[in-house]
Amino acid sequence: MKDIKELINLLDLEKIEENIFRGQSTSIGSPRVFGGQVLAQALNAAIRTAPEDRYVHSLHAYFILPGDIEQAIIFNVDRIRDGGSFTTRRVMAIQKGQPIFLMAVSFQLVQEGFDHHVSMPNVSGPEHLVSWDDIAEKYSEHLPENLRRFLNIERPIDFKPVELENPALPGKRQPFRHVWMKPKGEIPDDRGLHQTALAYASDYNLLTTALLPHGNEASFGNVQLASLDHAMWFHRDFRWDDWVLYAIDSPSASNARGFTRGNIFTQDGRLIASVVQEGLVRPKR
Repeated sequence: MKDIKELINLLDLEKIEENIFRGQSTSIGSPRVFGGQVLAQALNAAIRTAPEDRYVHSLHAYFILPGDIEQAIIFNVDRIRDGGSFTTRRVMAIQKGQPIFLMAVSFQLVQEGFDHHVSMPNVSGPEHLVSWDDIAEKYSEHLPENLRRFLNIERPIDFKPVELENPALPGKRQPFRHVWMKPKGEIPDDRGLHQTALAYASDYNLLTTALLPHGNEASFGNVQLASLDHAMWFHRDFRWDDWVLYAIDSPSASNARGFTRGNIFTQDGRLIASVVQEGLVRPKR
């Protein structure tokens, strides 16, 4: 996908009948369906069945089976409840007759209330940082083959890491990562589209943060990684047409699982979303 328009087309599901939708997949370098893709497609399905005056404020999802990238995905939506202030939907993604993904989504009316948030980390701004595309173009011949293939894949989003890691020196690091993200192109003026695009991007850079404290034992390519669950909260209305900062940390890894968290800020420091994910983090044998 070269730009955000192609991503929006991928996330826009075909309606088969009431509450049932069909989606396709594209590769980001793995034979399995990218977790952020099925997450954002399921969110699109839920939004399509919710009242227009309500917006998504949270989602909680489980990845059950690896998705087949060559197979269409069917999304079944259960309209659990339409209450006075909140709406609840459950979405199940199915391939070959089996559930591969399950998600609950909660919607809310816009309401007045208290307002506070934590401060954005004091890190370098995006204007002086290099993107994944820049790294692939300038340093491709010096990168390991698996990392070169990963960076050379066309993506609809620009990523600029604050902490630039040398893949040839995978020493142990603190489990913190900061990445600026921006769509390649403009997202139409639709709140749900901005939320689904950000949900898609939220699955990047997250689980790999759990590898940072483990150096050579968990260098790129010698660890089996798979998302197990994913939760996301949308705190404030936003338009994703500029750089946002993804501030990620990994408080724990144990029992072949890595636990990661992230806060997403606009450039002026507003906290717009938070993410939590746990995933399989297991050395390849």
